[in-house]
Amino acid sequence: MKIVALVLAGGEGTRLYPLTAEHAKPALPFANGYRICDFVLSNLVNSNISTIYVLAQYKPESLMKHVQKAWSPWFAQSEGLIKVLLPPSNTLGGQFKGTADAVVQYLDLLQAHSPDIVAVFAADHIYRMDVRQMVDFHRSRDAEVTVSALAVPVEKARSFGVLNAQSDGRVGEFHEKPKHPPAIPGNPRLAYASMGNYLFDPQVLERVLLEARGRGETDFGRDVLPRICQAQRVYAYDFAENRVPGVQDYEELAYWRDVGTLSALAAAQQYAIGTRPRSSLWNRRCPNRCEYHTP
Repeated sequence: MKIVALVLAGGEGTRLYPLTAEHAKPALPFANGYRICDFVLSNLVNSNISTIYVLAQYKPESLMKHVQKAWSPWFAQSEGLIKVLLPPSNTLGGQFKGTADAVVQYLDLLQAHSPDIVAVFAADHIYRMDVRQMVDFHRSRDAEVTVSALAVPVEKARSFGVLNAQSDGRVGEFHEKPKHPPAIPGNPRLAYASMGNYLFDPQVLERVLLEARGRGETDFGRDVLPRICQAQRVYAYDFAENRVPGVQDYEELAYWRDVGTLSALAAAQQYAIGTRPRSSLWNRRCPNRCEYHTP
């Protein structure tokens, strides 16, 4: 099965200023030499997904340099490919208009690979994941779109895209940052928050993006996902079901953090250090894998 991954790494990270004065959010240092983007890249590579395009935009220089120094040597020794892509020169203002617009600009590149699945993943979260388990779920449900989801308290779900899913995972509605998030069936205190990681059937992705572009819609969470849930087979993959080898008993299961603010970033950095971290940076069976720190 051929999977091509598009990693969305163009975020400006305004709430992380002044750290983002010179760097895109995914390129910010995290701990022990790792950058934030190393987590999603490690997850993909550890899951044997080795055709990866990183879509960058805001202050891309340090991100491009990091990928070149820390990741390109590893890919050069394998049959994989990693490349940073910037907005094409014909884009208005030289910028992507949103996450969906970033992907639609490179549909021709995706078509050239003829993938079975397209993975569209965010570059700015801290977590460890076996993506192949999500792929297996996607295939077992004969899904056209699968969204990785994490159960969060309803009162916190207002900050996320929220999936209204049935007990089998089928998504009937997607709400971007709703005032009144729909709860998980049978659990009124929790809601399914989108982690910003999607698997698409390539033909479906092309069709929904071209339709969105025709309507002037540019963002996955705000525009595309809310519209397609009734017409396409969209499923929520429960991240709590994901099991990664090598995780210690004291680590937090289903650990995932959106480090979008200075306080959230500082907290995640603290969680990653010490003798009993909530999510260890050192896992020999599922390493954070970049050239600086390959065991």
